[in-house]
Amino acid sequence: MAAYETPLLAAVAVFFLGALVLTVPWMVYTYRKYGFLSIWTTVVVYSFVFYLIAALFLVLLPLPSVRDTCQFQKPGTQHVSLVPFFFVGDVIRSSGVVLSRPGTYAAVLRESAFWQALFNFFLLLPLGVYLRYFLRERKFWKRAFAIGFGLSLFFEVTQLTGIYGIYNCPYRVFDVDDLILNSTGALFGFLMAPVLLALFPSRADVLAKSERIEELRFVPPLSQLLAIVVDYAIVRIAWIVYGLVLPAGVVSEFVFMSAGLLIVLFVVPMLGRGRTIGMRVLRIRLAGADGGVPSWIALLKRTAAIYLPWLATIAARALEGYEPAFGTPEYMFAAWLTVGALVLQAVIWLVIVVHMLVVLIGRGKRAFYFDRAAGVEEQRDVE
Repeated sequence: MAAYETPLLAAVAVFFLGALVLTVPWMVYTYRKYGFLSIWTTVVVYSFVFYLIAALFLVLLPLPSVRDTCQFQKPGTQHVSLVPFFFVGDVIRSSGVVLSRPGTYAAVLRESAFWQALFNFFLLLPLGVYLRYFLRERKFWKRAFAIGFGLSLFFEVTQLTGIYGIYNCPYRVFDVDDLILNSTGALFGFLMAPVLLALFPSRADVLAKSERIEELRFVPPLSQLLAIVVDYAIVRIAWIVYGLVLPAGVVSEFVFMSAGLLIVLFVVPMLGRGRTIGMRVLRIRLAGADGGVPSWIALLKRTAAIYLPWLATIAARALEGYEPAFGTPEYMFAAWLTVGALVLQAVIWLVIVVHMLVVLIGRGKRAFYFDRAAGVEEQRDVE
C-alpha cells in the first residue's frame, strides 16, 4: 500500500487546489444549465476529475529523482513488452501453480504479478462506470472500450517517452498486457454500471427537476449569493489589475473598491433593468413589489446593505494599523477603539452568516436581508 500512498496524496493535493480555483466557475455553469446546484451532478463531476488525476498519478508516480534515468539502466534494457497475456504465464511460473491440481491455485494470491494484473484491470473500471453515466445507453459499449483503450494507450506512451522527453529513458515498461487489462476493465465497468447507478439519481432526474424549477421561475438562495460573489470578484480582479499597472495603497484600494462596488451593484442594474453583471451570468434579475424594474432608491438601499459589512471590515483593518506611542492617552483610546471595532465586526459577520445559513437551509422561504431591506425580490430572467 505504501507504493500507492504518495500518488493518492499528490492527487488529493492537486484536486483541492484545482477545486479552489474552479468551484465558482463550475457553480455558475451548473446554475446556467440546470437552474440549481445539483449536488449529485457536482459529486459525479468532481469525483470523475479526482479519479482521472489519481489514475494518472498512480501510473506515473513516484517520479525518478534525476532526468538522466539511462545511467541507472543496464545496456539492452527492454522498455517494451508486446507479448499478449505474458502476465498469465508469469504468474503461473512464479507461483508454482499446477493446472491439474486445483489445490495449488491459492498460491497465485501470494504473487505480486497477480496483484499488479488485478490493479491494471481495476484501474480503468471506474472509467467505464462514469462513461455509462454520461453515455447512458448500453449500445455505446464499443465507444466505452475505445475510450478505455485510448486512455490506457496515453498512459503507456507517456511512460515509454519518459513523460515526453522530460526523462531521457523510460522508467517504466510499455506493456501490451496493461492495454488489454485496462481496456477490459473499462468495458466491464461500463457493462456492470447499471447495478451501481440504480442507487443514485440519473441525468434524466436532474433534467426533470431543472424543468420544474424553470416553470416556477424560482431562484435558489445559493445562486443569489453566487451572483454577488461574481460581482465582487469582478471588482476585486479589476483592482488587482490596477495594482499591477499603477501604484496602489490602502487609501487607493478603499476608493477603488468602493467606487467599483457602487458601479457594479447600483449603476449597472439601474441601467440594465435590474441586472448586475453576476445576475446576467446566472440569468437572474431584480424585481420591485409590482414585478417591474426596481426604483433607484431600492437599488441604492440594496447596495448599501451589501456595502456596509464590507466597510466595517475595512475600517477594522485600518484601525489595526493605527498604533500611537505606548502610554499616551491616544494609545489607550486607539486600543479600546480597535477592540470595539473588532468586536463589532465579529458580531456583524456572525449575524450575517447565521442569517445566510437560515435562508439557505430554508431553501428560499425567507429573503436575504439586502433584498428585504430594499423591498425587491430576485426572479429568473426569461428575456
